[in-house]
Amino acid sequence: MKIAYKVWLDNDGKAFGEGPYRVLKQIEKTGSLHRAAMDLKISYRKAWLMIQIVEKKLGISFLERKVGGVSGGGSQLTLTGKAFMESYEKFRREIEEVLERTYRKHFNS
Repeated sequence: MKIAYKVWLDNDGKAFGEGPYRVLKQIEKTGSLHRAAMDLKISYRKAWLMIQIVEKKLGISFLERKVGGVSGGGSQLTLTGKAFMESYEKFRREIEEVLERTYRKHFNS
Protein backbone atom coordinates (compact mmCIF):
# COMPACT_ATOMS: atom_id res chain seq x y z
CA MET A 1 0.00 0.00 0.00
CA LYS A 2 1.17 3.55 -0.68
CA ILE A 3 -0.10 7.07 -0.38
CA ALA A 4 -1.49 8.91 -3.43
CA TYR A 5 -2.50 12.55 -3.54
CA LYS A 6 -2.96 15.60 -5.74
CA VAL A 7 -2.20 19.12 -4.60
CA TRP A 8 -2.85 22.35 -6.42
CA LEU A 9 -3.01 26.05 -5.71
CA ASP A 10 -6.47 27.58 -5.89
CA ASN A 11 -7.40 31.17 -6.67
CA ASP A 12 -11.13 31.27 -7.45
CA GLY A 13 -10.69 27.87 -9.06
CA LYS A 14 -7.72 25.67 -9.79
CA ALA A 15 -4.83 28.00 -10.56
CA PHE A 16 -1.66 25.89 -10.57
CA GLY A 17 -0.86 22.21 -10.28
CA GLU A 18 1.06 19.40 -11.90
CA GLY A 19 -0.12 20.08 -15.47
CA PRO A 20 1.12 23.67 -15.72
CA TYR A 21 4.19 22.74 -13.67
CA ARG A 22 5.19 20.01 -16.14
CA VAL A 23 4.59 22.29 -19.14
CA LEU A 24 6.70 25.09 -17.63
CA LYS A 25 9.51 22.70 -16.64
CA GLN A 26 9.59 21.34 -20.18
CA ILE A 27 9.64 24.86 -21.64
CA GLU A 28 12.54 25.65 -19.32
CA LYS A 29 14.33 22.53 -20.59
CA THR A 30 13.62 22.98 -24.31
CA GLY A 31 13.26 26.75 -24.71
CA SER A 32 10.06 26.22 -26.69
CA LEU A 33 6.36 25.98 -25.87
CA HIS A 34 5.82 24.07 -29.12
CA ARG A 35 8.55 21.56 -28.30
CA ALA A 36 7.35 21.21 -24.70
CA ALA A 37 3.83 20.40 -25.91
CA MET A 38 5.18 17.81 -28.36
CA ASP A 39 7.37 16.20 -25.68
CA LEU A 40 4.42 16.01 -23.27
CA LYS A 41 2.12 14.71 -26.02
CA ILE A 42 -0.42 17.51 -25.67
CA SER A 43 -1.53 20.00 -28.28
CA TYR A 44 0.23 23.34 -28.58
CA ARG A 45 -3.16 25.02 -28.09
CA LYS A 46 -3.78 23.15 -24.83
CA ALA A 47 -0.33 24.06 -23.49
CA TRP A 48 -0.70 27.69 -24.57
CA LEU A 49 -4.17 28.00 -22.99
CA MET A 50 -2.92 26.34 -19.80
CA ILE A 51 -0.15 28.93 -19.43
CA GLN A 52 -2.53 31.81 -20.22
CA ILE A 53 -5.01 30.64 -17.56
CA VAL A 54 -2.26 30.25 -14.96
CA GLU A 55 -0.86 33.70 -15.73
CA LYS A 56 -4.31 35.27 -15.45
CA LYS A 57 -5.31 33.44 -12.24
CA LEU A 58 -2.02 34.12 -10.47
CA GLY A 59 -1.27 37.54 -11.94
CA ILE A 60 2.22 36.38 -12.92
CA SER A 61 3.87 36.50 -16.32
CA PHE A 62 5.61 33.13 -16.55
CA LEU A 63 7.03 33.32 -20.07
CA GLU A 64 9.06 35.65 -22.21
CA ARG A 65 8.14 34.84 -25.79
CA LYS A 66 10.33 35.45 -28.81
CA VAL A 67 8.51 35.47 -32.15
CA GLY A 68 10.01 33.23 -34.83
CA GLY A 69 12.05 34.41 -37.76
CA VAL A 70 15.40 33.59 -39.28
CA SER A 71 16.85 32.64 -35.90
CA GLY A 72 13.60 30.98 -34.80
CA GLY A 73 11.32 31.78 -31.89
CA GLY A 74 11.22 30.44 -28.42
CA SER A 75 10.06 30.89 -24.85
CA GLN A 76 11.84 31.13 -21.55
CA LEU A 77 10.72 31.57 -17.99
CA THR A 78 10.66 35.09 -16.60
CA LEU A 79 12.58 35.79 -13.40
CA THR A 80 9.23 35.92 -11.57
CA GLY A 81 8.23 32.63 -13.21
CA LYS A 82 11.50 30.98 -12.16
CA ALA A 83 11.09 32.20 -8.58
CA PHE A 84 7.51 30.89 -8.47
CA MET A 85 8.60 27.51 -9.83
CA GLU A 86 11.37 27.24 -7.22
CA SER A 87 8.88 28.01 -4.44
CA TYR A 88 6.41 25.50 -5.85
CA GLU A 89 9.10 22.79 -6.01
CA LYS A 90 10.07 23.41 -2.37
CA PHE A 91 6.37 23.39 -1.42
CA ARG A 92 5.83 20.04 -3.22
CA ARG A 93 8.87 18.45 -1.54
CA GLU A 94 7.74 19.59 1.90
CA ILE A 95 4.19 18.32 1.34
CA GLU A 96 5.57 14.96 0.19
CA GLU A 97 7.75 14.67 3.30
CA VAL A 98 4.90 15.56 5.67
CA LEU A 99 2.45 13.20 3.98
CA GLU A 100 4.95 10.33 3.96
CA ARG A 101 5.73 10.88 7.64
CA THR A 102 2.01 11.02 8.52
CA TYR A 103 1.30 7.94 6.42
CA ARG A 104 4.06 5.95 8.17
CA LYS A 105 2.77 7.13 11.56
CA HIS A 106 -0.71 5.72 10.89
CA PHE A 107 0.01 2.78 8.60
CA ASN A 108 3.45 1.57 9.65
CA SER A 109 3.57 -2.08 8.63
